[in-house]
Parts: sequence; C-alpha cells; structure tokens
Amino acid sequence: MITAHHTPYALQFITPGGTSRGVLTEKETHFITLCKGGRWGIGECAVFRGLSRDDRPNYVDTLKWACDNIHLGLETLSETLKDWPTIVFGLEMAFKSLQASYPMELYPSTFLEGEGIPINGLIWMGNIPEMEARITERLEQGYDCLKLKIGALDFERELTLLKALRERFSPEVLEVRVDANGAFLPHEALSRMDRLAALQLHSIEQPITAGQWDAMARLCRETPLPIALDEELIALADPLRRDELLEAISPQFIILKPALLGGFRACEDWIARAHAKGMGWWVTSALESNVGLNAIAQWTATLGVVMPQGLGTGSLYSNNLDSPLQTGDGKLWYRRDQPWKLEKLSKLCI
Repeated sequence: MITAHHTPYALQFITPGGTSRGVLTEKETHFITLCKGGRWGIGECAVFRGLSRDDRPNYVDTLKWACDNIHLGLETLSETLKDWPTIVFGLEMAFKSLQASYPMELYPSTFLEGEGIPINGLIWMGNIPEMEARITERLEQGYDCLKLKIGALDFERELTLLKALRERFSPEVLEVRVDANGAFLPHEALSRMDRLAALQLHSIEQPITAGQWDAMARLCRETPLPIALDEELIALADPLRRDELLEAISPQFIILKPALLGGFRACEDWIARAHAKGMGWWVTSALESNVGLNAIAQWTATLGVVMPQGLGTGSLYSNNLDSPLQTGDGKLWYRRDQPWKLEKLSKLCI
C-alpha cells in the first residue's frame, strides 16, 4: 500500500531577488513524500505565488487531497489535477523517485556520472553597483553566459550597464541574455529591443506581459532580437492550445519550466511541438529547492542539451536542503561524493 505525506517549507533568500514584479525574500514550496514497502520517494510542489497558474486560496487543501488519494495513481491524479500544474509536477517527480533504485537519482545520464550541464549565471535586479558586483562575481565563477533581469530600473541606466559589459566582453567571449518579465509596454518594446539588439545580445525573455498574442506576434515578426516566451506558456491550461499559441505568435524560443507547465511530460510535449515548427527552447528552474532542481537537471541531461540552461538557482537560499548539486566553471554538477540530507522527509516512511 502506498501512502503520502505533505510537508510545507519556506525557502529564505540569502540576498533578496529583484524582478520587475517585485522583490523576493521568501519562496514557498511543498514536499510530497511517498512510502511503499520500506521504500520512499520525494517530489516538490513548487508553487510560485503570483506566477503559478494554480496560485489559489485552496492550494494546500488540494495538495492534501492528492496525498489522501495517492492510491489513485499518477495517471488518474494527473488528469484530475490538470489545472494544478505544480502539484502534478510534484506527483510526477515523487512517483519517479519511488520507482528509482535510489530516490534522488531519477534519470540515468552522464550528468549523474559527473558531466556538467552548461548553465547561465543569473543576475538579479538591484541598483547599478549591486548588479555590477554580481556580474563580476559570476564572471569570476567561470560563466560565459549571463542572464540579466531588466525592467525594474530606469531603462537608460540598464542599457548603460549592458553597454559597459559588452565593451569588456565580445559576443564570442560572453553570451548575454536579458529577461524583462513582461516589463515593457507594447508601444515601446520594439524601439527598446532595437537598442538592445545593437549590443549583440542572445535573446530577450517575455518583453511584454502575457496574454497579448497579437502584440507579441508583431514583435516576434519585427524584432531584431530573438524573443523567448516564458510567462506566455504558463497561462495555458489546455494542451490543445499549445499549437495555437506557437502558430499565432511564432516565437524564436520557448522557455520550459517543468514546475509551472505541469511536469516533465508536459514539457516534452512542448518540445515536440516547438521542434515541429523549427523553434528553439531551453529549460529553466522556477526557484525550486534542490529537490526540484535536482529532478529538473537530471531530466534536462537526458535531452542532449548543448546551449546553457537556466539551472543555477540552487545557491539562492540560506536554508536549502544539502545536496550533491554544485555550480562551477559555468556548469551545474552532480557530485556523488557529497551527501543528500533529507532525513526530516525520508523518516516519514519509517
């Protein structure tokens, strides 16, 4: 007989993370521990308040219902809870973990054998001196791809920062991505992207807020800078609308966040649809703990990725769960000689 336990957890940011949506100091998450015949598995329901499609008042009640009805199995639960993507993500992970020979090694790949995954260095919004210091730190850590959050400061000041960075490092030496998190207004977005494109950036994520398909389609047609859709995907509950969105907007890239899109199988469906239309993609974590990040990284490693992925968020928290995940030389590594410390969760099965 299988049983499930729910454990809420509050992740504390070491340094507040600034985005155009506000400053983050704490990140709510929830763990599901599955127990069966002396074995255990763990999944993370990484709700993202203000962004997740399932950010609703009865989220915890729904999660408890899933635990109480875990005997229904993954397929039935996933279908029943299809409007709760972060819960489906956690359940998919937990069942995969329960079936694995070791609960924290879900997807066999060269990543588990010591091969790193290339990742971008994330630069949160802050004042200009703070962002300059973070850029210097990331460069010293060996990153050759940086992703800067923009849109919260004065655009001219952000542009000055990016110009200074590009003057120091050519595109051949340093890839620079920017993420506006929907901060630009439709009527100003194209002119701003013209100025950003002059700096030979790799791409811009979500220049305008999600839901403005006509405006976003025009930007993707006329942009001098490749556009990657992020929040635009999160809003879609019906899988049948995925092709509709991709055909209507025709973006250059899509961003895959398994926690917010309903798990790994949902993301694989997005990838297949994007491939069919000649669109690029990469994977990004959504501020999960090391439990969720670990599963996402292992899954990503099975996809044959070459370009940097957005998986460098594990060091953001002061109280993250100890794990073998480490960053260095612009990559995410799984160090098997470093232990997991999950006693508080795994002991629920004793």
